[in-house]
Amino acid sequence: MQPTEVIPEFEVIGDWHANLLRLERRKCVLFTNSQTLYSIFIPGWQRPDFDNFDEIFRQALFRRLRIEVFSQAHIEKVLEEHQTLCFSKTNNRSVLGSMNDLAFQIQTHIEISGGLAYTDFDNLNHKLNRIPMGAINYKYSIDMLKETIS
Repeated sequence: MQPTEVIPEFEVIGDWHANLLRLERRKCVLFTNSQTLYSIFIPGWQRPDFDNFDEIFRQALFRRLRIEVFSQAHIEKVLEEHQTLCFSKTNNRSVLGSMNDLAFQIQTHIEISGGLAYTDFDNLNHKLNRIPMGAINYKYSIDMLKETIS
């Protein structure tokens, strides 16, 4: 995946950032939406997974939106916007700072759970999106996502 200089325009929820985390010698990826700070954590990546990066992201996004009980119409609207992904470097320090905070929360949650093998990742993702975030005026990212999509 080579970064591009062209940043696409999104109409619904905007662009996403991805950060590679290494936890317990495992590769994990944290995706965070720049507008809402809604985040999706996916553990246990292996080399072939990076070849299907965009498909894994879309599947995880679909799954999280279903779990969060968004309507089928809203899910389709969001997924349609992300049919094609391109990768670019970020310069949004606010989102990067928020992602660092979320990475700390993830690491703490996993440690409290007893490690990656014992962590309920649906529960972890649920909790991540219900932390008041300073970059969005101490609102919850799930509430920002609902406002944005509706």
